[in-house]
Amino acid sequence: MNVPSRALVVAGAVAAPLAVWVLGDPLLGHELVVEQPGREATNLAAGEFIVFSLTASLLGWALLAVLERLTPHALRIWTVVAAAVLALSFIPLTAVEATGGSKTVLALAHLTVAAVLIPLFWQTSPRGRKAEKPAQDAEAVGGQ
Repeated sequence: MNVPSRALVVAGAVAAPLAVWVLGDPLLGHELVVEQPGREATNLAAGEFIVFSLTASLLGWALLAVLERLTPHALRIWTVVAAAVLALSFIPLTAVEATGGSKTVLALAHLTVAAVLIPLFWQTSPRGRKAEKPAQDAEAVGGQ
């Protein structure tokens, strides 16, 4: 199996929500304007999608790298943390005023970052590749 580098995974995790933004804002016309109590309305553009997804991806990479040095259970711990961060990332969506279409685009952007990072960071880890190997070996034996 060709293992993607973590830098490529980060690039994919930035590109995926950017594609969601392109579909949602310019193509389908959902202006991604959010209003928070006591603040001016903010129009979320491509730049915000890039910054937030890049920040989340780099922090996820850093956490995984630290955990891999500290514990043999790094992938499990990291996956639980990643899932918790994903769940918590939806809380601000409930606190802002925006159209249903805008909230949907934002929620899909959050999901696409996780959909890229979680499985592909697993593939970049030596322990994650070891976990996949027995299943692949069993398929190879069964298919002969």
